[in-house]
Amino acid sequence: MRERFLFDGAEDAAVTILLAHGAGAPMDSASMEASTKALASAGFRVARFEFGYMAERRISGARKPPPRAETLQPEYIAAVTELGATGSLIIGGKSMGGRVASMIADDLYSSGGITGLVCLGYPFHPPGKPGQLRTKHLLELKTPTLICQGTRDEFGTREQITNYPLSSSIEFFWLEDGDHDLKPRKNVSGFTAADHLRSMAGTVGAWAKRLRA
Repeated sequence: MRERFLFDGAEDAAVTILLAHGAGAPMDSASMEASTKALASAGFRVARFEFGYMAERRISGARKPPPRAETLQPEYIAAVTELGATGSLIIGGKSMGGRVASMIADDLYSSGGITGLVCLGYPFHPPGKPGQLRTKHLLELKTPTLICQGTRDEFGTREQITNYPLSSSIEFFWLEDGDHDLKPRKNVSGFTAADHLRSMAGTVGAWAKRLRA
């Protein structure tokens, strides 16, 4: 039976980051593994968990469409409770995982349960459908938030997002030529995927220090 959480980083780290996966790939996907290792190398304790539909997919092999993000909120809240992190806790995730975390963040933040929210490639809209925005709840978000986004992410490019009305609590870290997995084209940008992950992790680390201060 698969463990409830996957852990990386020192057990005594001052800050724990809880990450949920994206809609179509599990918590141990190559993208999640790479991002987690980078964050752990930056000094975080990183915990990953899987939503029930993805865990079931491992058993059945059936690739049913994921549930609506709104319906996954109780599962994320349960994961926070079950994790029982000591010290500072930041929640977030890749793509849909970050979106679900953003939906529950303010209640947890107001009660002192978390110190911030970090999203790795936020899905602002479905690919090719820029009019179907998923930003309504982000207008009034109060939780300190860092969104790490590739400039050519098909779920929301820098040119598109610049025009969105978003809460002032949201900060962006742009990764030049990055796609939805934050990966750049080296021949275009001059950066490698490893370069971007190091930059992402370092930026999250500096941002987290400001939250604690």
